[in-house]
Amino acid sequence: MMSEKVPPAVCTHAEQENSAGPGPRSREWNSEVYQRVSAPQFGWGKKVLDRVPLRGDETVLDAGCGTGRLTSELLVRLPQGRALAVDLSANMLQAARRELEPRFAGHVWFIVADLQQLPFRAAADGIFSTAAFHWIQDHERLFPSLHGALRPGGWLEAQCGGGPNLAALLRRAQALISTPPLERFFSGWQSPWEYASPETTAERLRRAGFSEIKTGLEPAPVLLAGAQEYREYLANVIFHRHLERITDPELRRRFLDELTRLSAEDDPPFLLDYWRLNLSGRRA
Repeated sequence: MMSEKVPPAVCTHAEQENSAGPGPRSREWNSEVYQRVSAPQFGWGKKVLDRVPLRGDETVLDAGCGTGRLTSELLVRLPQGRALAVDLSANMLQAARRELEPRFAGHVWFIVADLQQLPFRAAADGIFSTAAFHWIQDHERLFPSLHGALRPGGWLEAQCGGGPNLAALLRRAQALISTPPLERFFSGWQSPWEYASPETTAERLRRAGFSEIKTGLEPAPVLLAGAQEYREYLANVIFHRHLERITDPELRRRFLDELTRLSAEDDPPFLLDYWRLNLSGRRA
């Protein structure tokens, strides 16, 4: 059984890696805004959680727990169990701690860690994750790390962006950053996302050692209420890595304004063309 506190070495190394704060390729998020605007992610995640058969006494790793909204839903279903709340962002974990500790003290541990290099082996009965894996580009490292964190017979139930996720919006953003005056900020730019296909993901899971694999895509369009909500969502959920690279505040504003203007001309306006990749498997 794990001790009631995560061993200090587990957190210390990752916290030191995050100490530089936001910047190019930053690991941090604006957790306060994300908590307010992430209703779509919360709704998708609840449906994924409903697929997980729980006895109530398991140890479940929430991989990319964010601000802890879904971790709370998970913990309600684990009255005799515990959750390992893992995220790469210290800001997100601080928000999760504020959200969860008053209600679930002794049943949840907070761990700053890279999902590609999880700091424990055979520690979890299951892994639950939503809206996180597409932020990790190297799934060939991700899935073996997750497999190693599971106990024999442990399960993985997850969802992330995949396939043609946000394709129309990303084409518009790419056109903007490929022309002056924004292009100078994106020399050597690589997309921060991996939107894999179900077939590619299934093969990667097999190579990582998973069995009983299921993968599939589903459309999940999101219609936002208006220009202000759309702009804030782009800035804090989708394009915050782009905005980190644009060091001129006026050009950051123009980037968001132009994407918002173009969406306002769509029919319907302010629609995000989300696609979700569902994936599951088991450690033999």
